[in-house]
Amino acid sequence: MAYTTELIRNVALAGHGSTGKTTLIEHILFTAGAIGKPETIESGKTASDYYEEEVERKISVHTSLTHALWADKKINLLDTPGSSDFVGDVVLALRACESALILVDARSGVQIETIKVWRNLDSRQKPRMVFINRMDEERADFKNAFADVKDKFKCNLVAVTIPMGDGASFKGVIDVINQKAYPLPASHEQKESAAPVPAEYADAVKEARAALSEAAAEGDDDLMEKYLSEGELSQDEIVKGLSEALAGNRIVPVFAGAGLKNSGTAAVLDFFAAMAPDPLTLTPEPVQGDKTVRVDPSSPLAALVIKTQIDQFSGKLSYVKVIGGKLSTESDFANMTDGKKERPAKLYTAQGKKLEEVKELCAGDIGILAKSPSLKTNDTLCAPERQDVFVPLRLPQPVHAVAITAASKKEEDKLSELLHKAAEEDLTFSVRFNSETKETVIAGMGELHINMVLDKIRHAAKIAVETRVPRVAYRETITKKAGGEYTHKKQSGGHGQYGRVVLEVEPLARGENYAFENKVFGGAVSKGFVPGIEKGIHQAMEAGIVAGYPMVDIKSSLMDGKEHPVDSSEMAFKIAARGAFRESCKNAGPTLLEPVNSLTVFVEDKYLGDVMSDLSGRRGRISGQQPIGGGIVEIKAEVPHAELLRYSIDLRAMTSGTGSFEVEFDHYSPISGKIADDVVKAAAAFRTQEEEED
Repeated sequence: MAYTTELIRNVALAGHGSTGKTTLIEHILFTAGAIGKPETIESGKTASDYYEEEVERKISVHTSLTHALWADKKINLLDTPGSSDFVGDVVLALRACESALILVDARSGVQIETIKVWRNLDSRQKPRMVFINRMDEERADFKNAFADVKDKFKCNLVAVTIPMGDGASFKGVIDVINQKAYPLPASHEQKESAAPVPAEYADAVKEARAALSEAAAEGDDDLMEKYLSEGELSQDEIVKGLSEALAGNRIVPVFAGAGLKNSGTAAVLDFFAAMAPDPLTLTPEPVQGDKTVRVDPSSPLAALVIKTQIDQFSGKLSYVKVIGGKLSTESDFANMTDGKKERPAKLYTAQGKKLEEVKELCAGDIGILAKSPSLKTNDTLCAPERQDVFVPLRLPQPVHAVAITAASKKEEDKLSELLHKAAEEDLTFSVRFNSETKETVIAGMGELHINMVLDKIRHAAKIAVETRVPRVAYRETITKKAGGEYTHKKQSGGHGQYGRVVLEVEPLARGENYAFENKVFGGAVSKGFVPGIEKGIHQAMEAGIVAGYPMVDIKSSLMDGKEHPVDSSEMAFKIAARGAFRESCKNAGPTLLEPVNSLTVFVEDKYLGDVMSDLSGRRGRISGQQPIGGGIVEIKAEVPHAELLRYSIDLRAMTSGTGSFEVEFDHYSPISGKIADDVVKAAAAFRTQEEEED
C-alpha cells in the first residue's frame, strides 16, 4: 500500500541513555505486527540496534529507522542514541521528524541528556510527548516523574495514559482518551488486550479525562466555548483539540508504561495514528537565501540527505527526508551540492538493517536511497526545475581529539582511507593532518565516540593503531620594537653571493598577523630584490626563534641594505633577510603565544562548585554562569587549549558522566615562566625525535 503524506507519522524516540528507547521501539513494532517476536538488548537481535558495536556494548550508537503500520497510518520511528558522544545522530533525527517521544525513567526522572534534547526541540519549535518508562521497576513513581518533568520544563503536561500501580504493584495502564484498561501482559512476547477500566481507578480516569478535555479545548476556540458552557467534550472533539494543541506545541502528552514488559505500547500507537502531527504540519524547512519551504506533495521534488551509512553488503546508503513531490526510481534529480544529475537505482524503507524495496517515497516520508556513491549528508536533491538548497544540519563541533598513527608505516595509507570514510559517515567525527605539528589528528564528541571508530577500524581492517595526546600549535611573537641587520656574503669560483639587510620589527595587534613596509630611499636596495627580502622574512617567521613555532603579529620594515653589482641576487637577499629578521626579533622581546579556547560547560547545579574550581586550576577565566532550566547551569569561560586536551574525560569523571561542553578557538595569549620553559623543552625534544627518525 502506498502511503500519502497525511497518512505518515515521523517520530523520533530520544532521551537520556538507558531509559529504554530501543526496547520500547522493539515492542511497538511487535504490537503493530512489524516483527514476529520482540527481542531484548541482551540478545543482540533488536531491530534498531544492529551494528556490531551496538550489539557488543548494548547501547545505541547510530540513529536507526524502523516503521510500523497502524490504523491505516505509516509510523516511521527513529531510535536515537542516549549518550552525548553520539549527539550528531540525535540532531539529524530531530530535524527529520515532526515530533519526538522523550523517554523518562520512572525512577530517576529528568536527566541531563533529556534536558539537552528538550532544548533542541525548543529551538526547532517541535512538538514532543513523554513516555514515563519502567513503571514496573522498584522505586518507580509516576507522579514524581510527572512532577519532575513539569517542574524542570514548565510545560503543560497532560496524562494520556495513567498507570495502574507503581513498581512491584504495577498492573498495566489505562488509556484515558479511549477509556480502556490494558492489563500487564503475562509475558513481553504477548500483546496487550483491552479490558474495562477497574472500578478502583474510575475517579482517577475521570480526573485525568477532565484535564485532557481542558487541554483539548485550549487547542481550538470553538471547543473552548463549548467546554466552558457544557463542561465536557465528545471523544472526537477531544481528539481534534489534542491534535491541534500538540501540533501547536501548546501541550505535552504523557504516557506511562514498561517497555520491557510490553505495557503501554498499544495506547502509544493509537495516539500516534490519531493525533501525532503529520508532515504537513512540519516547521518550515530553511533553504538558502533566507527562505523556508513546507512539505508539499504537489511541488517538484526536493529532499534532504539526513544521514549517510556505509554498509559492507549494500554499499553507501543515503537516508533521505522528502520535502517536496516524490522520489521515485523513474525520476531524475540533481544533487544541488555538486550539480550532478542522477536517477535512483533503488529505494528502500527500513526495518532496522532489513531493507524493504519500494518504488517511490512521497513528500514527508523518510527512506533510503542506495548505490549513489556521490551523495553525502546535508546534500539537497531536487527536480531539474527546482533550485532550492536546504540549510545544512546544525551539528556540534568535536570536543575531544587524539593524534593517531598506524603501528606499521606501510598501513598509514589504509588507515587514512578508513578514517576519512568514517568522517564522511559521521559529521561529528573529523580527521586532518596538522602540518605544524606533523600529526594526523582525529576528533569526536568524546572518548567513547573515538574509541568506537577505532575499534571498528581495528576489527574490519586488522590495523594496529597508536594514539597520543596531540601537540598544541603554539605561536611566537615579539613585545617591543627593535632592529637588526645581517650580511650574507659567500665567495666561491665564479659569481659569489652578497646581500645586506637592515630591518626594524615591531608588534602588531593580535590577529593582524603580518605587515611589511619598504622604507629604503635612494636605491640602497633595488626594488627587484624586495620580493626576495619578503620571502626571507616569511621563511624566518615560519621557523620561529624561541621554540620553532610560527611567528605572528609582526610588522617588518626594511630600513637599509647594500647590494653588489655582480654578486647580489634574490637568493642572497632572501638569506640576508632571514638572518636580519632573526637578529631583530632577538632584540624585540620574543615570547610564546598559546591558543585559548572559548568554553561553554553544561552541568547539574550540584557539580557547579567542583567544575568552577577545576576550571580555575586549568588557568581558566570564568566570564559568567547562568541557570538554563532543569537544574542545569551554563558556565562560560576562556581556557588555554593545552588545559583542555583531556577535558571530555575529566569532566565526565567530575560529573558522573552527566556534564557536557562546547569549545571553539578564540585567540592567542602570551605565556611565560615555567609554562613557557616546558613548551620550549618539549619542542626541542620533538625536534630531536624527528631527527632520529629521519
